[in-house]
Amino acid sequence: MLTRRVLFGITGAALLAPSATLTAARATPTIAGASAASSTRTPRRPVPLRFPRPSGPFPVGTTELHLVQTGRPDPYRPERTRELMISLWYPASRPALAAPYLPPLTAAFYAEGAAIALQQPVGTVDWVGARNHAGLSAPVSRSWGKRPVVVFSPGFGVPRGLASVMVAELASRGYVVATVDHTYEAAGVEFPGGRLEVQTLPTGNYAKLARDSRVADVRFVLDSLEKLAKGNNPDAAKRRLPDGLGEILDLTRIGAYGHSAGGITAADVMDVDRRVKAGIDLDGTLGYGYTVDDPAPVVRNGLDRPFLLVGAGNTGSTGGPQTHLTEQSWGRFWQHSTGWKRDLNVGLGGHYTFIDHQVLIPWFGRFFTVPPELVANTVGSVDPDRIQRSLNAYLPGFFDLHLRGREVPRRLWQGESPRHPDVRFIA
Repeated sequence: MLTRRVLFGITGAALLAPSATLTAARATPTIAGASAASSTRTPRRPVPLRFPRPSGPFPVGTTELHLVQTGRPDPYRPERTRELMISLWYPASRPALAAPYLPPLTAAFYAEGAAIALQQPVGTVDWVGARNHAGLSAPVSRSWGKRPVVVFSPGFGVPRGLASVMVAELASRGYVVATVDHTYEAAGVEFPGGRLEVQTLPTGNYAKLARDSRVADVRFVLDSLEKLAKGNNPDAAKRRLPDGLGEILDLTRIGAYGHSAGGITAADVMDVDRRVKAGIDLDGTLGYGYTVDDPAPVVRNGLDRPFLLVGAGNTGSTGGPQTHLTEQSWGRFWQHSTGWKRDLNVGLGGHYTFIDHQVLIPWFGRFFTVPPELVANTVGSVDPDRIQRSLNAYLPGFFDLHLRGREVPRRLWQGESPRHPDVRFIA
Protein backbone atom coordinates (compact mmCIF):
# COMPACT_ATOMS: atom_id res chain seq x y z
CA MET A 1 0.00 0.00 0.00
CA LEU A 2 1.07 3.57 -0.67
CA THR A 3 1.52 5.51 2.55
CA ARG A 4 1.14 9.26 2.54
CA ARG A 5 4.68 9.65 3.81
CA VAL A 6 5.87 8.12 0.54
CA LEU A 7 4.29 11.09 -1.22
CA PHE A 8 6.81 13.40 0.38
CA GLY A 9 9.66 11.09 -0.52
CA ILE A 10 10.76 10.45 3.05
CA THR A 11 10.10 6.72 3.16
CA GLY A 12 9.79 5.84 -0.52
CA ALA A 13 13.18 6.89 -1.83
CA ALA A 14 14.84 6.07 1.49
CA LEU A 15 14.22 2.39 0.73
CA LEU A 16 17.41 2.70 -1.30
CA ALA A 17 19.35 4.20 1.60
CA PRO A 18 17.90 2.53 4.71
CA SER A 19 19.84 4.64 7.19
CA ALA A 20 18.04 7.72 5.88
CA THR A 21 14.62 6.63 7.10
CA LEU A 22 12.55 8.79 9.37
CA THR A 23 13.03 6.50 12.35
CA ALA A 24 16.78 7.06 12.46
CA ALA A 25 17.10 10.75 13.32
CA ARG A 26 20.63 11.34 14.56
CA ALA A 27 20.54 15.09 15.06
CA THR A 28 18.15 17.99 15.33
CA PRO A 29 19.88 20.71 13.31
CA THR A 30 18.43 24.14 12.91
CA ILE A 31 17.34 25.24 9.46
CA ALA A 32 19.80 27.70 7.96
CA GLY A 33 18.00 30.87 6.95
CA ALA A 34 14.90 30.20 9.01
CA SER A 35 13.24 33.21 10.56
CA ALA A 36 13.39 33.63 14.32
CA ALA A 37 9.67 34.27 14.14
CA SER A 38 8.96 30.77 12.79
CA SER A 39 6.42 28.91 14.89
CA THR A 40 4.10 25.96 14.76
CA ARG A 41 1.23 28.22 13.78
CA THR A 42 -0.26 27.67 10.37
CA PRO A 43 0.35 30.59 7.98
CA ARG A 44 -2.75 32.62 7.16
CA ARG A 45 -2.11 32.23 3.44
CA PRO A 46 -0.73 29.25 1.54
CA VAL A 47 3.06 29.34 1.42
CA PRO A 48 4.23 29.92 -2.17
CA LEU A 49 7.14 27.91 -3.52
CA ARG A 50 10.26 29.82 -4.53
CA PHE A 51 13.23 28.42 -6.43
CA PRO A 52 16.63 29.87 -7.33
CA ARG A 53 16.88 31.13 -10.88
CA PRO A 54 19.10 29.10 -13.19
CA SER A 55 22.49 30.69 -13.67
CA GLY A 56 23.14 29.77 -17.32
CA PRO A 57 22.93 32.10 -20.32
CA PHE A 58 19.68 30.68 -21.73
CA PRO A 59 16.04 30.94 -20.72
CA VAL A 60 14.59 27.48 -20.13
CA GLY A 61 11.72 25.82 -21.95
CA THR A 62 9.88 22.62 -21.11
CA THR A 63 7.28 20.31 -22.62
CA GLU A 64 5.72 16.93 -21.77
CA LEU A 65 5.53 13.73 -23.80
CA HIS A 66 3.25 10.75 -23.29
CA LEU A 67 5.11 7.63 -24.41
CA VAL A 68 3.50 4.22 -25.01
CA GLN A 69 5.76 1.20 -25.50
CA THR A 70 3.73 -1.07 -27.74
CA GLY A 71 4.42 -4.74 -27.12
CA ARG A 72 5.78 -4.31 -23.60
CA PRO A 73 3.44 -5.35 -20.77
CA ASP A 74 3.66 -3.08 -17.76
CA PRO A 75 5.86 -4.75 -15.11
CA TYR A 76 3.51 -3.63 -12.32
CA ARG A 77 0.21 -4.03 -14.18
CA PRO A 78 0.83 -6.82 -16.74
CA GLU A 79 -2.66 -6.47 -18.20
CA ARG A 80 -1.65 -3.00 -19.44
CA THR A 81 0.85 -1.72 -21.99
CA ARG A 82 3.76 0.18 -20.47
CA GLU A 83 3.36 3.94 -20.73
CA LEU A 84 5.44 6.79 -19.36
CA MET A 85 5.29 10.53 -18.88
CA ILE A 86 8.49 12.46 -19.43
CA SER A 87 9.41 16.12 -19.56
CA LEU A 88 11.96 17.64 -21.90
CA TRP A 89 13.80 20.73 -20.63
CA TYR A 90 15.83 22.70 -23.13
CA PRO A 91 17.54 26.05 -23.81
CA ALA A 92 14.98 28.52 -25.14
CA SER A 93 15.40 31.57 -27.35
CA ARG A 94 13.11 33.68 -25.18
CA PRO A 95 11.05 33.28 -21.99
CA ALA A 96 7.46 32.04 -22.00
CA LEU A 97 4.64 31.51 -19.51
CA ALA A 98 6.05 29.62 -16.54
CA ALA A 99 5.16 25.94 -16.42
CA PRO A 100 3.57 24.33 -13.34
CA TYR A 101 6.06 22.89 -10.88
CA LEU A 102 4.05 19.65 -10.75
CA PRO A 103 1.08 18.62 -12.89
CA PRO A 104 -2.09 19.68 -11.05
CA LEU A 105 -3.42 16.27 -10.04
CA THR A 106 0.04 15.11 -9.01
CA ALA A 107 0.50 18.30 -6.98
CA ALA A 108 -2.81 17.90 -5.16
CA PHE A 109 -2.08 14.23 -4.42
CA TYR A 110 1.45 14.98 -3.27
CA ALA A 111 0.22 17.82 -1.03
CA GLU A 112 -1.60 15.32 1.18
CA GLY A 113 1.55 13.39 2.03
CA ALA A 114 3.62 16.56 2.35
CA ALA A 115 1.14 17.93 4.90
CA ILE A 116 1.58 14.86 7.09
CA ALA A 117 5.38 14.99 6.88
CA LEU A 118 5.45 18.75 7.61
CA GLN A 119 2.83 18.39 10.36
CA GLN A 120 0.73 21.12 8.79
CA PRO A 121 -2.83 21.12 7.39
CA VAL A 122 -3.33 20.36 3.72
CA GLY A 123 -3.29 23.70 1.91
CA THR A 124 -0.52 25.21 4.03
CA VAL A 125 1.82 25.03 1.03
CA ASP A 126 0.63 26.00 -2.45
CA TRP A 127 1.86 22.95 -4.33
CA VAL A 128 -0.83 23.22 -7.02
CA GLY A 129 -0.16 26.86 -7.85
CA ALA A 130 3.64 26.58 -7.83
CA ARG A 131 5.54 27.48 -10.99
CA ASN A 132 9.12 26.78 -11.96
CA HIS A 133 11.65 28.75 -14.00
CA ALA A 134 10.85 27.03 -17.30
CA GLY A 135 8.59 28.43 -19.98
CA LEU A 136 5.87 26.07 -21.16
CA SER A 137 6.63 25.17 -24.81
CA ALA A 138 8.99 28.15 -25.09
CA PRO A 139 10.65 28.55 -28.51
CA VAL A 140 13.77 26.44 -28.91
CA SER A 141 17.17 28.14 -29.08
CA ARG A 142 19.25 26.93 -32.02
CA SER A 143 22.14 29.32 -31.48
CA TRP A 144 24.62 26.66 -30.34
CA GLY A 145 23.55 23.96 -32.80
CA LYS A 146 23.03 20.45 -31.47
CA ARG A 147 22.95 19.98 -27.70
CA PRO A 148 24.10 17.18 -25.42
CA VAL A 149 21.25 15.19 -23.89
CA VAL A 150 20.99 14.17 -20.23
CA VAL A 151 18.39 11.76 -18.81
CA PHE A 152 17.32 12.19 -15.18
CA SER A 153 15.69 9.44 -13.11
CA PRO A 154 14.18 10.31 -9.70
CA GLY A 155 14.28 8.40 -6.42
CA PHE A 156 11.91 5.59 -5.55
CA GLY A 157 8.37 6.91 -5.26
CA VAL A 158 9.40 10.50 -6.03
CA PRO A 159 7.74 12.48 -8.87
CA ARG A 160 10.13 13.63 -11.58
CA GLY A 161 9.36 17.30 -10.92
CA LEU A 162 11.02 17.30 -7.51
CA ALA A 163 14.45 17.70 -9.07
CA SER A 164 13.54 20.74 -11.17
CA VAL A 165 16.17 23.07 -9.71
CA MET A 166 19.17 21.17 -11.10
CA VAL A 167 17.33 20.16 -14.27
CA ALA A 168 16.59 23.83 -15.03
CA GLU A 169 20.22 24.70 -14.25
CA LEU A 170 21.47 22.19 -16.81
CA ALA A 171 18.99 23.37 -19.46
CA SER A 172 20.01 26.99 -18.89
CA ARG A 173 23.59 25.96 -19.67
CA GLY A 174 22.68 24.43 -23.01
CA TYR A 175 21.66 20.85 -22.24
CA VAL A 176 18.46 19.07 -23.20
CA VAL A 177 17.30 17.14 -20.13
CA ALA A 178 14.70 14.37 -20.17
CA THR A 179 13.10 13.64 -16.80
CA VAL A 180 11.23 10.36 -16.36
CA ASP A 181 8.35 9.24 -14.14
CA HIS A 182 8.42 5.49 -13.54
CA THR A 183 4.73 4.62 -13.67
CA TYR A 184 3.20 2.66 -10.74
CA GLU A 185 6.44 3.08 -8.80
CA ALA A 186 6.17 6.87 -8.52
CA ALA A 187 3.67 8.15 -5.95
CA GLY A 188 1.50 9.49 -8.73
CA VAL A 189 1.87 10.04 -12.49
CA GLU A 190 -0.57 12.30 -14.31
CA PHE A 191 -1.45 11.40 -17.89
CA PRO A 192 -3.33 13.49 -20.46
CA GLY A 193 -7.07 13.70 -19.97
CA GLY A 194 -6.93 14.04 -16.20
CA ARG A 195 -5.86 10.47 -15.44
CA LEU A 196 -3.71 9.91 -12.35
CA GLU A 197 -1.99 6.55 -11.91
CA VAL A 198 -0.84 5.99 -8.32
CA GLN A 199 1.83 3.74 -6.89
CA THR A 200 0.94 0.06 -7.33
CA LEU A 201 3.61 -2.29 -6.01
CA PRO A 202 3.53 -6.09 -5.94
CA THR A 203 3.79 -7.99 -2.68
CA GLY A 204 7.13 -9.40 -1.67
CA ASN A 205 10.57 -8.23 -2.74
CA TYR A 206 10.22 -5.98 -5.77
CA ALA A 207 13.73 -4.48 -5.69
CA LYS A 208 15.02 -6.27 -8.78
CA LEU A 209 11.74 -5.66 -10.59
CA ALA A 210 12.14 -1.94 -9.93
CA ARG A 211 15.74 -1.91 -11.13
CA ASP A 212 14.98 -3.87 -14.29
CA SER A 213 11.87 -1.86 -15.16
CA ARG A 214 13.70 1.43 -14.66
CA VAL A 215 16.46 0.38 -17.05
CA ALA A 216 13.89 -0.62 -19.66
CA ASP A 217 12.08 2.70 -19.14
CA VAL A 218 15.20 4.78 -19.72
CA ARG A 219 16.22 2.78 -22.78
CA PHE A 220 12.72 3.29 -24.19
CA VAL A 221 13.08 7.03 -23.56
CA LEU A 222 16.35 7.01 -25.50
CA ASP A 223 14.67 5.14 -28.34
CA SER A 224 11.89 7.75 -28.35
CA LEU A 225 14.42 10.59 -28.47
CA GLU A 226 16.02 8.93 -31.49
CA LYS A 227 12.63 9.05 -33.22
CA LEU A 228 12.24 12.70 -32.28
CA ALA A 229 15.69 13.49 -33.65
CA LYS A 230 14.67 11.91 -36.97
CA GLY A 231 11.63 14.14 -37.22
CA ASN A 232 9.04 11.71 -35.83
CA ASN A 233 6.85 12.80 -32.94
CA PRO A 234 6.91 10.02 -30.29
CA ASP A 235 4.04 11.49 -28.26
CA ALA A 236 1.18 8.97 -28.10
CA ALA A 237 -1.41 11.59 -29.12
CA LYS A 238 0.94 13.36 -31.53
CA ARG A 239 0.52 16.61 -29.62
CA ARG A 240 2.52 19.43 -31.14
CA LEU A 241 6.01 19.87 -29.74
CA PRO A 242 8.11 23.06 -29.88
CA ASP A 243 9.51 23.60 -33.37
CA GLY A 244 13.09 22.45 -33.76
CA LEU A 245 13.25 20.45 -30.55
CA GLY A 246 14.27 17.23 -32.28
CA GLU A 247 16.79 19.05 -34.46
CA ILE A 248 18.94 20.16 -31.53
CA LEU A 249 19.32 16.68 -29.96
CA ASP A 250 22.87 15.35 -30.16
CA LEU A 251 22.42 11.69 -29.35
CA THR A 252 26.13 10.99 -29.70
CA ARG A 253 26.57 12.86 -26.40
CA ILE A 254 24.21 11.36 -23.84
CA GLY A 255 24.61 11.47 -20.08
CA ALA A 256 22.49 10.06 -17.27
CA TYR A 257 22.09 10.99 -13.64
CA GLY A 258 19.69 10.36 -10.83
CA HIS A 259 18.99 10.60 -7.15
CA SER A 260 18.78 7.54 -4.87
CA ALA A 261 17.10 4.84 -6.99
CA GLY A 262 17.70 7.11 -9.96
CA GLY A 263 21.44 7.10 -9.32
CA ILE A 264 21.34 3.32 -9.38
CA THR A 265 19.40 3.53 -12.64
CA ALA A 266 22.09 5.73 -14.21
CA ALA A 267 24.73 3.10 -13.42
CA ASP A 268 22.52 0.16 -14.45
CA VAL A 269 21.69 1.77 -17.80
CA MET A 270 25.33 2.47 -18.54
CA ASP A 271 26.11 -1.19 -17.82
CA VAL A 272 23.86 -2.34 -20.68
CA ASP A 273 23.57 0.61 -23.07
CA ARG A 274 26.65 2.21 -24.56
CA ARG A 275 24.66 5.15 -25.86
CA VAL A 276 25.16 6.69 -22.42
CA LYS A 277 28.64 8.15 -22.21
CA ALA A 278 28.79 9.46 -18.62
CA GLY A 279 26.74 9.18 -15.44
CA ILE A 280 26.19 10.39 -11.87
CA ASP A 281 24.81 8.56 -8.85
CA LEU A 282 23.49 10.91 -6.16
CA ASP A 283 23.43 8.81 -2.98
CA GLY A 284 21.96 5.62 -4.44
CA THR A 285 23.21 2.38 -2.85
CA LEU A 286 24.22 0.12 -5.73
CA GLY A 287 23.67 -3.09 -3.79
CA TYR A 288 19.94 -2.54 -3.40
CA GLY A 289 18.03 -5.75 -4.10
CA TYR A 290 21.18 -7.90 -4.26
CA THR A 291 23.48 -9.61 -1.78
CA VAL A 292 27.20 -9.62 -1.10
CA ASP A 293 27.50 -13.06 -2.69
CA ASP A 294 25.26 -12.15 -5.62
CA PRO A 295 26.08 -8.50 -6.43
CA ALA A 296 24.27 -6.38 -8.98
CA PRO A 297 25.72 -6.73 -12.49
CA VAL A 298 27.02 -3.15 -12.55
CA VAL A 299 28.76 -3.73 -9.21
CA ARG A 300 30.33 -6.90 -10.53
CA ASN A 301 31.27 -5.42 -13.90
CA GLY A 302 32.10 -1.80 -13.10
CA LEU A 303 32.05 0.78 -15.89
CA ASP A 304 34.61 1.84 -18.47
CA ARG A 305 33.16 5.34 -18.96
CA PRO A 306 33.15 8.40 -16.68
CA PHE A 307 31.08 8.09 -13.52
CA LEU A 308 30.64 10.32 -10.49
CA LEU A 309 29.55 9.11 -7.05
CA VAL A 310 28.16 11.73 -4.66
CA GLY A 311 27.13 10.60 -1.18
CA ALA A 312 25.52 12.12 1.88
CA GLY A 313 26.88 12.22 5.41
CA ASN A 314 24.62 9.70 7.17
CA THR A 315 23.38 7.22 4.58
CA GLY A 316 26.19 4.67 4.52
CA SER A 317 25.59 1.12 5.70
CA THR A 318 27.15 1.91 9.09
CA GLY A 319 25.21 5.13 9.57
CA GLY A 320 28.09 7.34 8.49
CA PRO A 321 29.05 8.86 5.13
CA GLN A 322 28.23 6.91 1.98
CA THR A 323 31.49 6.60 0.05
CA HIS A 324 33.32 3.86 -1.82
CA LEU A 325 35.36 3.35 1.35
CA THR A 326 32.34 2.77 3.60
CA GLU A 327 29.61 1.31 1.37
CA GLN A 328 30.47 -2.16 0.08
CA SER A 329 28.54 -1.97 -3.20
CA TRP A 330 30.17 1.37 -4.03
CA GLY A 331 33.57 -0.06 -3.10
CA ARG A 332 33.27 -3.07 -5.38
CA PHE A 333 31.88 -0.93 -8.18
CA TRP A 334 34.81 1.45 -7.73
CA GLN A 335 37.33 -1.39 -7.77
CA HIS A 336 35.94 -2.82 -11.01
CA SER A 337 35.47 0.48 -12.85
CA THR A 338 38.22 1.45 -15.26
CA GLY A 339 36.83 4.74 -16.56
CA TRP A 340 37.29 8.25 -15.15
CA LYS A 341 35.78 8.27 -11.66
CA ARG A 342 35.43 10.51 -8.62
CA ASP A 343 33.80 10.09 -5.22
CA LEU A 344 32.48 13.19 -3.40
CA ASN A 345 30.68 13.43 -0.08
CA VAL A 346 28.53 16.11 1.55
CA GLY A 347 29.14 15.32 5.21
CA LEU A 348 26.53 17.66 6.70
CA GLY A 349 23.99 16.95 4.00
CA GLY A 350 21.16 14.43 3.97
CA HIS A 351 19.77 12.00 1.45
CA TYR A 352 17.59 14.73 -0.10
CA THR A 353 20.26 17.41 -0.27
CA PHE A 354 20.63 16.52 -3.95
CA ILE A 355 17.08 17.38 -5.08
CA ASP A 356 14.61 20.21 -4.44
CA HIS A 357 14.09 19.34 -0.77
CA GLN A 358 17.37 21.18 -0.13
CA VAL A 359 15.73 24.38 -1.38
CA LEU A 360 12.20 23.78 -0.09
CA ILE A 361 12.79 22.65 3.49
CA PRO A 362 14.72 25.82 4.50
CA TRP A 363 12.16 27.93 2.64
CA PHE A 364 9.30 26.39 4.61
CA GLY A 365 11.24 27.17 7.78
CA ARG A 366 10.64 30.85 7.16
CA PHE A 367 6.90 30.35 7.64
CA PHE A 368 6.45 27.53 10.13
CA THR A 369 8.52 25.12 12.20
CA VAL A 370 9.60 22.14 10.17
CA PRO A 371 9.82 19.00 12.37
CA PRO A 372 13.49 18.64 13.38
CA GLU A 373 13.52 14.91 12.59
CA LEU A 374 12.31 15.71 9.09
CA VAL A 375 15.16 18.16 8.64
CA ALA A 376 17.69 15.65 9.93
CA ASN A 377 16.54 12.95 7.54
CA THR A 378 16.11 15.05 4.43
CA VAL A 379 18.72 17.81 4.20
CA GLY A 380 20.75 17.62 7.40
CA SER A 381 22.46 20.79 8.60
CA VAL A 382 24.46 21.82 5.53
CA ASP A 383 24.20 25.49 4.51
CA PRO A 384 21.46 25.43 1.83
CA ASP A 385 22.64 28.30 -0.35
CA ARG A 386 26.28 27.27 -0.25
CA ILE A 387 25.65 23.62 -1.10
CA GLN A 388 23.39 24.62 -3.97
CA ARG A 389 26.23 26.68 -5.43
CA SER A 390 28.52 23.68 -5.04
CA LEU A 391 26.09 21.32 -6.75
CA ASN A 392 25.78 23.87 -9.55
CA ALA A 393 29.55 23.63 -9.96
CA TYR A 394 30.13 19.88 -9.73
CA LEU A 395 27.16 18.37 -11.56
CA PRO A 396 27.14 20.58 -14.68
CA GLY A 397 30.94 20.63 -14.49
CA PHE A 398 31.00 16.84 -14.79
CA PHE A 399 28.85 16.86 -17.91
CA ASP A 400 30.74 19.85 -19.35
CA LEU A 401 33.95 17.86 -19.04
CA HIS A 402 32.71 14.53 -20.37
CA LEU A 403 30.00 15.45 -22.87
CA ARG A 404 31.41 18.73 -24.15
CA GLY A 405 35.13 18.30 -23.57
CA ARG A 406 35.23 21.68 -21.88
CA GLU A 407 37.98 22.67 -19.53
CA VAL A 408 36.72 23.10 -16.00
CA PRO A 409 38.74 24.47 -13.09
CA ARG A 410 41.33 21.81 -12.36
CA ARG A 411 40.87 22.15 -8.61
CA LEU A 412 37.28 21.01 -9.05
CA TRP A 413 38.38 17.42 -9.71
CA GLN A 414 41.83 17.29 -8.11
CA GLY A 415 40.91 17.84 -4.49
CA GLU A 416 38.85 19.77 -2.00
CA SER A 417 38.22 23.42 -2.83
CA PRO A 418 37.88 26.33 -0.38
CA ARG A 419 35.04 27.52 -2.60
CA HIS A 420 33.10 24.37 -1.76
CA PRO A 421 33.82 23.66 1.92
CA ASP A 422 30.82 21.32 2.31
CA VAL A 423 32.09 18.87 -0.32
CA ARG A 424 34.63 16.29 0.79
CA PHE A 425 36.85 14.86 -1.92
CA ILE A 426 37.09 11.13 -1.17
CA ALA A 427 38.99 10.17 -4.33
